[in-house]
Amino acid sequence: MTGDALVSHIQRYSLHDGPGIRTVVFFKGCPLRCRWCCNPETQRREREVSYRPARCIGQAACGFCAVACPVAAVAFPSGSVATIDRERCTACFRCVSACPSRALKAEGEWKTAEEIIDVVERDAAFYLHGNGGLTLSGGEPLLQGTFLTDLLQKAKRRRLHVAMETCGYGNYTLLAAAASYLDLILFDIKSLDRDKHVAYTGQPNDLILENFNRLCTDFPSLDKVVRTPVIPGFNDTPVDLEQIRTLLRGHPNVRHETLPYHRFGVEKYAMLGRTYALP
Repeated sequence: MTGDALVSHIQRYSLHDGPGIRTVVFFKGCPLRCRWCCNPETQRREREVSYRPARCIGQAACGFCAVACPVAAVAFPSGSVATIDRERCTACFRCVSACPSRALKAEGEWKTAEEIIDVVERDAAFYLHGNGGLTLSGGEPLLQGTFLTDLLQKAKRRRLHVAMETCGYGNYTLLAAAASYLDLILFDIKSLDRDKHVAYTGQPNDLILENFNRLCTDFPSLDKVVRTPVIPGFNDTPVDLEQIRTLLRGHPNVRHETLPYHRFGVEKYAMLGRTYALP
C-alpha cells in the first residue's frame, strides 16, 4: 500500500532498545534468516496466520475457522486442535475473523506514519526524562524504503528521540538518509567470518561491514551501539568477539554490546508452521 508500512507489532514501555522508556515499532520483512531469530513473525514481508493451540476451543465446541476457510486449509484431525495446511492457505484471514478465542491471529498490519506517531505520542509524558522515545526495529526498517525517512521526519518534528535497530544489510543511500534524522543507531555485527555468516544468517557480511564503515565515516558524531548476539557454536569464542572489537577500534562514538543467547521465541516457530533452526 502506498504511504503505508507493514508493522508486526508496536511494543510500549520497552527498556532495552535505547535510553529511557521506549516505544518500539517492529516492521515486517528482513533480508536475513538468522537461525536464532526470536522474532520469526517479522521475517516475511507479507501478512501471515499464526496459531496458538492453547487458546483453541476445539472442533466440537467451535470449529468456525474450518467452516470459514474457502480452500479447506484448516482442519481438525484430532478433533481438539486445528492444523493449517500452509501450502494451501491463501492468507485471506477469514479463519482469523471467525475465531472467537483468538487462537488464530493475523501477523502484520498496515500502518501510516501518522498512525505510528499517534501511538508513540500517547506515552510522550514518559519520554521527558531519560531521553526516552521511539525505536524502529524489525525485521529490518531499511526494507520500508522512503516510508522510513517520512516516518523519521515526522518523529523529529515532534521532537522525539529516535533510535533505529538495523542488521546493516540494505541500501546505503537509504541508511544514510535515515541516519541524518537519528539520535542513536543500534547496528548488529554478528561475525566477521564470511562463511559462518552465510551459514547462520543466509547472507554474507560484506555489505553489512561496508555499510558500517561508510556510516562511521559519513556520520562520525552519530551515537552508535554495535550489538553482537553471542550464539553457541557460531561466534561465542574469544577470537570471534575480539575480531569485532578490533574492527570497532578507532571509530568515533561507537560502543559494543554483547547480547546473551535465549530461546524465548522458539514457540513462535510452531505457531507459524515453521521449524526452529537452532535446536
